[in-house]
Amino acid sequence: MNARTEPAPAGSDATARPPHVIARPPLVRELLLVAGLFLVYKFGRQLATGHTGEAFHNAQRVWDFERAVQLPGEGAVQSLLLHGDGLVHVANTYYAAVHFPATVAFLVWLYLRRPAHYVWARRVLAAVTAAALALHLLFPLAPPRMLAATGLVDTARVYGPSVYGNPATDSLSNQFAAMPSLHFGWALMVAIGLIVATRSRWRWLWLLHPLLTLLVIVGTANHYWLDAMVATALLGLALALILPGTSSGGTPVSLRSPHRTATTAGRARGTLVPAQGRSEEQALAGAGR
Repeated sequence: MNARTEPAPAGSDATARPPHVIARPPLVRELLLVAGLFLVYKFGRQLATGHTGEAFHNAQRVWDFERAVQLPGEGAVQSLLLHGDGLVHVANTYYAAVHFPATVAFLVWLYLRRPAHYVWARRVLAAVTAAALALHLLFPLAPPRMLAATGLVDTARVYGPSVYGNPATDSLSNQFAAMPSLHFGWALMVAIGLIVATRSRWRWLWLLHPLLTLLVIVGTANHYWLDAMVATALLGLALALILPGTSSGGTPVSLRSPHRTATTAGRARGTLVPAQGRSEEQALAGAGR
């Protein structure tokens, strides 16, 4: 019996866990890391407060640039929402209530059901958030609802619900951190992660989440088109830098659509034997005959 067919020693990892099974990172460590990510997002933005004049100057520059390159006006989206109080109220609620819970649910689901994809997704979210916070410090930006030149309505203040208080007295959030839009960046990452981690023919419908988020953040006058474009660029850069590495189980991660292989086909039938192992077993069985 040679080394390739010799049974693994008792108690080894090969015996304890099938080759395709990915061990989850320690739960307590991940809870602390994710909690830290959200705390950094929530409180790190406070560092950019006190730049009101610069934020409004940058807002005028962004607005003028969008008009110069002939981007569609944000008012076109808002006019659709203002056709009815119910629709604009739903948009404000989506902006206020979906952002954090959807991202948390995404991370929890990956951790429990797709641990091979959890680590890289968490790393990408952390990288995008860190880059966004740095940009908030370097380029404070007043949202379009604050800029009179836009002619847009602050829908959250007028129709509710609103997550922001008076900018002059609001100590819980930095309202001059419009660029990039983490609302959109996180939503797009959630959609990408779910598309990569699942095999359903309907998985591309997850793109509706960032699409709806884009329409909401623009229609409620909380962000410019350019805020979402910069968030997309940061996410693309984070994916390019992080995905060439490997997941926690040492498996390379690819954004290409999953396809059926001999291994996955066997797993679908309930066997835990990888394709290479099955071919070796068949060869040994033939030799025995």
